[in-house]
Amino acid sequence: MHAGIFFTGSGPILILTTYDTFTEPDFLNKLQAKGIRKFVAREVPVERVKDRYGNHYAVVMGDLDQTDDLRVMDYNGHNVFYNFSFAEMGDPVYHET
Repeated sequence: MHAGIFFTGSGPILILTTYDTFTEPDFLNKLQAKGIRKFVAREVPVERVKDRYGNHYAVVMGDLDQTDDLRVMDYNGHNVFYNFSFAEMGDPVYHET
């Protein structure tokens, strides 16, 4: 399981995914189907997401398939941005189609 903050045109969103990377073609196709064609993503530790989202994390995970899936954990950009420090974020991944 991976978690990432995706900085998009409408602001940051927090995504959980079973894909190994944020650059896998099938993952990118799913994002594109949601209207996300350009982003900067930074991975955050799943344990931190669990700690900060508590029961909401459990609810979202209960709906997540074992493979090839993604879920938007939080689309409140202000909340996402201030829930994680830059020090907790991995290296940026850039993508645009």
